[in-house]
Amino acid sequence: MPLIFKRFVLFLSITAAFAADKETPFRAAPAGSYEHRQANEEVTIGVDTYHTPDKAKTAFGKVNPYDYGVLPVLVVIQNDSSQTIRLERLKAEYVGPNRERVDATPASEVRYLKPPERPGVAPGPVGQIKALKGKKNPLAAWEIEGRALSAQLIPPGQTASGFLYFQTGLQSGSKVYLSGLTEAKSGKELLFFEIPLK
Repeated sequence: MPLIFKRFVLFLSITAAFAADKETPFRAAPAGSYEHRQANEEVTIGVDTYHTPDKAKTAFGKVNPYDYGVLPVLVVIQNDSSQTIRLERLKAEYVGPNRERVDATPASEVRYLKPPERPGVAPGPVGQIKALKGKKNPLAAWEIEGRALSAQLIPPGQTASGFLYFQTGLQSGSKVYLSGLTEAKSGKELLFFEIPLK
């Protein structure tokens, strides 16, 4: 193999290594490691809000959903029971300090919370109008739907994690209320989880 080719391959591998190092994938920590967590019937749920610019950047890149009135809450569910847990009927609510409740917005609908901007127009040749390109909707970023909590089943000893989205601001004394988790085999519903956010 010619020396120039070997150097080129080495250069490409070093470049790829630096790129991979820069693009660290988002990973949730174990459920029991979060400050805000609760355990019921051998199931532990940890939660964390991603409303500050620094934290939002780790999960959503350039866009901070909180800047657009959407509070992202990371939910990590650890199933240490001997039963598979179903999440199909999971109901998630944000409960404010005055007990006001806000249902989670489905991740597929978050992109529609910020209406598209009408494209501007510029005068064109005589009698014609040229449309200018509108700005991209920041809430249409793939990370919002791609990092949402979407698991339907959690086998024994496994963990599921992802974000829930609430159209509210983070208030002192607020909680996230989760219900509807059931045992797959018996259909028995687990106790609800009411976990402080702040």
